[in-house]
Amino acid sequence: MNFDKLTFKDFENIPGIDLAERSKIFKAYLSYMGFDDFQSYRVVGKSGCNAEMSLESNFGDRFISYVSNDYLGFTQHPKVKASAIAGIEEYGTGAGASPLIGGFFNYHRLLERKIAAFFGRDEDCSVIYTTGYTANSASLQSLLQKEDLAIVDMAVHASVHEGCILTNKKTFLHNDLESLERILQNTMETYRTRMIVVDGVYSQDGDVAHLAEIVALAKRYGAYLMVDDAHGIGVLGRTGRGALEDLGLLSEVDFITGTFSKTFGAIGGYVICNSENAYFLKFQSRQQIFSATAGAATLGIVKAIELIDEEPQWKQRLNDNMFYFKQNLRTIGLDIGNTESAIIPLKLGDPVRTVDFNKQIFRQGIYANAILYPAVSKKDARIRMSLSALHTREQLDRTLEVLEDVAKMNVVTDR
Repeated sequence: MNFDKLTFKDFENIPGIDLAERSKIFKAYLSYMGFDDFQSYRVVGKSGCNAEMSLESNFGDRFISYVSNDYLGFTQHPKVKASAIAGIEEYGTGAGASPLIGGFFNYHRLLERKIAAFFGRDEDCSVIYTTGYTANSASLQSLLQKEDLAIVDMAVHASVHEGCILTNKKTFLHNDLESLERILQNTMETYRTRMIVVDGVYSQDGDVAHLAEIVALAKRYGAYLMVDDAHGIGVLGRTGRGALEDLGLLSEVDFITGTFSKTFGAIGGYVICNSENAYFLKFQSRQQIFSATAGAATLGIVKAIELIDEEPQWKQRLNDNMFYFKQNLRTIGLDIGNTESAIIPLKLGDPVRTVDFNKQIFRQGIYANAILYPAVSKKDARIRMSLSALHTREQLDRTLEVLEDVAKMNVVTDR
């Protein structure tokens, strides 16, 4: 098989080839692409999630890391760790059952109330999940059926697309209000329920949805609106409530979804909605019925939610880093698109050049992710970097120095 122009997506389903042979061919593809001598995915970390990490690598031990979405550094915050440890000491490591049939504890109820209050909602207006992925996928599969329609921005997270497998789906051009309105106009009186689904902050470009206009369109055409603001919470908004906060729209959206794995420094997800929809999901969502819920380390999330208000300096440090790093990247001449968040894409375009660029900076101690098709279009490959409040000015300057040197060389080596 000729691997020259193939991508990961080409191996999802190879006609006429069974799963064993498909896996064998895919492993050969990984070797061809050079993943044997440079593994840019599934790199083994030997230290905690942090601005600097120890990695298993042939190019040294310590790396400045830009692969984590731990935006405020709360995975390493002593108060968050202490709360998680105290929870495990009191309750043990697991919940033992799904929340519907015995796995719902007082720490889960506390987290539900805390995250609802964080968004200015009543205590029964939230649902918590074991991952942010399932907060989207499991909720949408419960809410939308074959008589309904999901209208999704083409750049939404994969979990949203999975959540739409039981319903009808139409996709509009990214952040294109005319494209969205055209679908809303053409589907009136056709479906029982229509729901617009967008991100607050988009995970690959770091840009922000046109939320004020989208809210207005949803109301004008009688559609529900879900906003996944996983990458906006703790980063944007006057008090860290995300992309909706400064627009005064936190109470104007039917469903807000997000994750505890980014700003809140743990694992899990949530849905914020009215109490009727929350109770529906708690009793109808399959992940709530058939999958065990998180253990008592959940109490670390509760503390992280509190810290966003108690210690606003972390958000300020992150915002300072975002301004400094972006300004200098543009000075170097690198294309970072129109990011407005802590997600910074170095848009190189050509996938071969992108992989080579990533190899070169890795060899100089900079750990970042090359993002290729199908995560982005074939001509829009980039290196994706995520900033943290824990990055020091010295680390940012060292990174900028490496990026400038590699960009000047502009050399694509043989694989």
